[in-house]
Amino acid sequence: MSQTRGKYDFCIGLVLAMSSSIFIGGSFILKKKGLLRLARKGSMRAGQGGHAYLKEWLWWAGLLSMGAGEVANFAAYAFAPATLVTPLGALSVLVSAILSSFFLNEKLNLHGKIGCLLSILGSTVMVIHAPQEEEVETLDEMSHKLGDPGFVVFATLVVIVSLILICVVGPRHGQTNILVYITICSVIGALSVSCVKGLGIAIKELFAGKPVLKHPLSWILLLSLTVCVSTQINYLNRALDIFNTSIVTPIYYVIFTTSVLTCSAILFKEWQHMAADDIIGTFSGFLTIIVGIFLLHAFKDVNFTLANLPLSLRKDDRAANGTLLSAYDNFNDDEESSACLGEMQSTESLSARRNGSLSAF
Repeated sequence: MSQTRGKYDFCIGLVLAMSSSIFIGGSFILKKKGLLRLARKGSMRAGQGGHAYLKEWLWWAGLLSMGAGEVANFAAYAFAPATLVTPLGALSVLVSAILSSFFLNEKLNLHGKIGCLLSILGSTVMVIHAPQEEEVETLDEMSHKLGDPGFVVFATLVVIVSLILICVVGPRHGQTNILVYITICSVIGALSVSCVKGLGIAIKELFAGKPVLKHPLSWILLLSLTVCVSTQINYLNRALDIFNTSIVTPIYYVIFTTSVLTCSAILFKEWQHMAADDIIGTFSGFLTIIVGIFLLHAFKDVNFTLANLPLSLRKDDRAANGTLLSAYDNFNDDEESSACLGEMQSTESLSARRNGSLSAF
């Protein structure tokens, strides 16, 4: 019975995670279009600290779409481990890249399409080899996990790094370095996922009739989640306003996923009982995703499609073989001419043919 229930929860978590990626991927496009409309109107941009986007309905539509995606993501964490839900965030990269090519005129070339495919394959491998987290059924157990020295050290480092980036690095380099704002969103996102996992357990206990609202951890997790999500939204808006969506989304995914997997491994001790093949499979899947995301954005300005491939191959063949073949044919023709017309006439014929072949080439 418990095994059947586990498979049922797995399927629910999988469907919720996939739908979350669709909503979140679409939200990037809606938000970007809203920010671009504001830029055309001359309003102060979000990257400069402006908040005119609060009056733009497209931005609100993107926020609602992201909210729906986060709710689905929230529910997915309640039914499935973080190591299943988080890698499926690569689908949001795919959705965002495809929609950007249609609605934002951001070209998706052959490299980008291969990158999307690799991201999906890497996510699949990670799901297959995902480690099983330790079961946490109550808020008391979650409180014990959050009080573990390893997690306390990790959370303290995240807060310190985030404050340094926000207060010191951001004002100086945030407008020019894409990693600053995205890193803030990503490392804080690791803490928000932990809060979501804890609140998911609290909701389950609430439905079971337990006095969850009297437990102080519930309110601490809710307050922490509010602060984390608000900070993520603020700095993600700045990154989207300054830099290209097709660059922001993949980099955000890579750093965010790394942070979440690290946090989840420390909090739930997922890697202690993993077999060697699962460890290799997990790292291989994640590296495949990184390669795919690199292809997705590193060659975004290269105008290369599948239709250009046969032409490119023909040019390469001609460059490699065409000159040698022409020289070989001309040499044979010149031998026959020299036998019939004499040495002087063959020299003139050879010169004329060489000039003709070079012109044609």
